Amino acid sequence: MNFTFLPKTHMLMADHQKIHPVADPEAPPPATPPVPRGSFRSEKRDPVPPPPPPLRLRREIPVVLSKPPNRRSCCCKCMCWTIILLVLLLVVLGATTGILYLVFRPKLPKYSVDGLKITDLRLSSDMTLFAAFDVKIRATNPNEKIGIHYEEGGKLSVWYTDTKLCQGSLPKFYQGHRNTTVLNVVLTGQTRSGSTLMAALREQQQTGRIPLDLKVDVPVAIEMGKLKLKKVRFLVECLLVVDRLSTDNLISIRASNCRFRPKP
Repeated sequence: MNFTFLPKTHMLMADHQKIHPVADPEAPPPATPPVPRGSFRSEKRDPVPPPPPPLRLRREIPVVLSKPPNRRSCCCKCMCWTIILLVLLLVVLGATTGILYLVFRPKLPKYSVDGLKITDLRLSSDMTLFAAFDVKIRATNPNEKIGIHYEEGGKLSVWYTDTKLCQGSLPKFYQGHRNTTVLNVVLTGQTRSGSTLMAALREQQQTGRIPLDLKVDVPVAIEMGKLKLKKVRFLVECLLVVDRLSTDNLISIRASNCRFRPKP
């Protein structure tokens, strides 16, 4: 390899021939690079990125969730309606009853025992007590616009304390307005082991006051004008006090108190 060495003078001349830029004091300042569109410039004249665009808030429609039905509220409503209907029904029934009362002026029938006769009262060989009574009972209907239908199945019985002495059947009949009907009813009966009962009756007869209980159990249908109501059963109870229980004479009734009421 061959190397050629230049003299030192040639190297200095080469340095003087190099071009070095020199700042011109009269030249205008360098142009500032343009700011991109939509950006801003800071105080140091540096471009600043634009702020983010404002957020567009969407108007959201609130979702209304349907509440499940409240069972307690439904039960309260049902109870309220039931109470209202019952009150209305009671008002209607009360008004109807008041109108019927003003129109028909109902009165309870009256009953009394007009006569009592004993046709048989004896002990048999087997200590069975046989009794036969004839009872005259008076029924009065004081109503001017109400009739009474006495239906089949009525019974009339005579009791001493808690023992039934005899019983008979009442006839079927219609009792009109302001009517009085007298019924003659034959009663018969027998009581086993009647020796004790016969002894009690004889002992009570010595006092001259023998309590008897006469009971009437009868089905009745009320007729108001042309309307016949449903059949119901009534109970008439007459508390009697007689002087004796003998078959030779007519019995004297010393006290009588009759009550009329619906049978429970």
